[in-house]
Amino acid sequence: MIASRTGAITAGICGAVFIGYCVYFDRKRRSDPDFKKKLRERRRKQKQATSSAQIILPDIKDTEAVQKFFLQEIQLGEEMLSQGEFEQGVEHLTNAVAVCGQPQQLLQVLQQTLPPPVFQMLLQKLPTIGQRIVSRSTLQEVEEEDVE
Repeated sequence: MIASRTGAITAGICGAVFIGYCVYFDRKRRSDPDFKKKLRERRRKQKQATSSAQIILPDIKDTEAVQKFFLQEIQLGEEMLSQGEFEQGVEHLTNAVAVCGQPQQLLQVLQQTLPPPVFQMLLQKLPTIGQRIVSRSTLQEVEEEDVE
């Protein structure tokens, strides 16, 4: 009985020391002046990596795939904007505008429906997605020439 009591007391002391150790180093880590900056930078890089990796652009020559991609991106953009995730919503809407057959008309509709700051974000992102689509289609043409 004394051995079990001693073991329980020892386990309790070890647990308290371990928790104290964790609390001490957590406070030390959080009080580091660069902690929040490093954390924000890491999250920003991770977000950029996941957002650019998720976008799979359809073959521009396949109209059915382009139409399906367009509708999917419009729907995802609307969902993200309604949830308050403006950057991701704008990213999806930008993809839709980039593959749209009549981008000027779509931009006019978006300008009327979106808040001005969100529409400005959309206009700022358009050149980057346009470059990505042009480079992808050029790469596909080169690959097709290599196959022939």
